[in-house]
This record gives sequence, C-alpha cells and structure tokens, in this order.
Amino acid sequence: MKSLILTTAALALTAGMGLADTVRLGTEGAYPPYNFLNDNGEVDGFERELGDELCKRAELTCEWVTNDWDSIIPNLLSGNYDAIIAGMSITPERKEVVQFTQGYTRPSPSAFAALSADVDLTSAVISAQASTIQSSHVAGTGATLVEFPTPDETIAAVNAGEADAVMADKDFLLPIVDETDLQFVGEDVFLGDGIGMAFRQSDTDVIAKFDAAIASMKEDGSLNMLLDKWEIEGKF
Repeated sequence: MKSLILTTAALALTAGMGLADTVRLGTEGAYPPYNFLNDNGEVDGFERELGDELCKRAELTCEWVTNDWDSIIPNLLSGNYDAIIAGMSITPERKEVVQFTQGYTRPSPSAFAALSADVDLTSAVISAQASTIQSSHVAGTGATLVEFPTPDETIAAVNAGEADAVMADKDFLLPIVDETDLQFVGEDVFLGDGIGMAFRQSDTDVIAKFDAAIASMKEDGSLNMLLDKWEIEGKF
C-alpha cells in the first residue's frame, strides 16, 4: 500500500485527543476498494465498513473526514482529525512520526499494469501515486518514475501514453484491468507490513481501544469476511 516519508517529524506537535467523545477518522476517499466516495458523496468501501464496526466495538462515536493523500499525515499531527484509516501501509518511516494499530490486513501484493505485455519494467517509464511505497519501489529499480497526486491520474498517464506502466496495489488495479485494455505485467511485489490505523503517538488510550477492536474482529472471523466481501487480499 502507501508509504509517506515525512522530513518534518517536528509536526508531531502536542495535538492529542485522549478519549474524546467523537473520534474523527481521516481517509482519502479516492482509493477503491479501500475507500472512495459513493454517488451520495459519502465515504464508502472496505475501510468505511471496517471503521464503523471498530468504533462500535470500541464504544466510540466516530465521524468521517476526507483529506488529500499528500497531506494526510501532517493534518493528523495538526489535529484536523484523530486517526487515519486510508489504506496506509505500516512502514519504518511512518513509525517515526505516528503510531499504528496492529495491521487489519496482511501485506498484500503490489502489481504493474500496462497496455502491452512487452513492457520492459527495468527500463520503462512507470507511473505511481506520489509518496507511496510503490513510488519508492519504482525509484529503486532503475526504471523512470513519474509521480501523480491521485491514483486515477496514474492510470490516465498510461492510457495517454505518458507512462509505459503503472504500479499500485493489486486490489486497486484488479477491477481496472478487468474493465479496460490494461493488463498485468511482471511479477507481484510484496511491500510494507500490512495496513493499519495511524494515530498521533501521544494518543495511547484510544490506540489501545482500536487495537483491541481489530483483535476481536480477527478472533471472530468478521475481519476476514469483510476482506472477502471487498475482494481484498491479505486475510488472516
């Protein structure tokens, strides 16, 4: 999934929530099947259902907030919302500035998709969403990386001939490959340590509540059922 490397760890200021009456959940709203906006403009997807169930089990009142991906961690640290639940991979870089719950998915594959099966991924121009683990991976392969702010723009770049291939979460690419001329190329790549909720490091009480709720969903099998429903890999 995604990996944002912050060079301004000092942004982890003093914003804390303790156990507030309402927990504001921040998400991108642009990365199906994890999170997206439905026809009514409401947050929907796997993480909407997951977040609502976790709040219920934690006995917390929650509301949803959308935020662009490139500023999603800074705005958490600034106090604009209290948690991130946005397809965010657990990475060492992020752990320097936020604290994660346990993962609610296992590491799932990233993949490449292109209009031609003959693409040489070692020398191709490859698009990826900026500040993600996919963009970091491409940058280290010798291929030419072109970054875009949103996942939809990475697909458009391939269709427009601006890039030879795109790299993203395979769960995100699957329906696009099924419905368009794009096809998977190369081997799947496993990146990160699974997806978790991210919090300010000082909010230990509420982190513990969500961590316990995730553990309970793993134990009773409801988390795997939800992953199956949204056709997301990474079951427990």
